[in-house]
Amino acid sequence: MVTDRTRRTAVLLLRLVAAGLTATMGAIHLSLWADGYRDLATIGPLFLLNGIVGCLLAVALLVTPYRWVALVATATALFTAGTLGALFLSLTTGLFGFEESTDAELVRPTLAVETAGIVVLTTLAVAGLSHRHRPVATGTGR
Repeated sequence: MVTDRTRRTAVLLLRLVAAGLTATMGAIHLSLWADGYRDLATIGPLFLLNGIVGCLLAVALLVTPYRWVALVATATALFTAGTLGALFLSLTTGLFGFEESTDAELVRPTLAVETAGIVVLTTLAVAGLSHRHRPVATGTGR
């Protein structure tokens, strides 16, 4: 049986990894924005927005009260999935007139970070929800 302390420790580790991956995603977008993507119509402002929101979500994953962690993890997982989806679109059909190449700098690391982020965030959301729905022990302890 998993104790409450073990569960909280696991959730804390998941929060730290999720926050690190989310911050990395944000940092990649901010770095690319600073390296020239800022000059691209539509894509430039979206990269800046993604970088800022990614960093804010990383902080939120760390400071959110335990009872709300599933909600924040779910929102962050959806945001990350949307970001990954946008990257896939830009690699295949193009997005807002912009086509990315798998040979471009940081594309492969971004794919890895965002995919891992979705997995970790989904695991965190499930762990947070499973804690909320555990039955409360009652009785006299005999």
